[in-house]
Formats: sequence, structure tokens, C-alpha cells
Amino acid sequence: MNTEIGFAAGNIWKKLKEEGEMVITRLMRKTGLPINMFYMGLGWLAREDKIKFRRERRTIYISLKE
Repeated sequence: MNTEIGFAAGNIWKKLKEEGEMVITRLMRKTGLPINMFYMGLGWLAREDKIKFRRERRTIYISLKE
């Protein structure tokens, strides 16, 4: 299971590296990951302090930390 979550985190990181900041729903679509794996991978990256979240009204944006 950890391997799968690590793979999901890598997939998310790669998309953010390629395309920059994006809305969470767009990122989920771009990665093509199942919803549970997407959120576990996102949690992995957040725990490792690799991503940042920005809220604008009711929309959440995600980007890589520099």
C-alpha cells in the first residue's frame, strides 16, 4: 500500500512540476488517480511539506513549495 501511495504522490508532484499551480479538482482529473489514492498521495506530499495550499473564496489551489 505504501508503494501505491508513493506512486500517487509522485504522479501528483510531476503534474504540479509540469503545469504549476492548479485547482484541486483539475489536478485530480489530470493525474487520473482514483479519488482515494489521489487524497492519500496529496496527504503524503503535505506531510513531507512539498506542497502548499491557497484558498480563494471557495476554491482550493495547490502548488509545489519552492
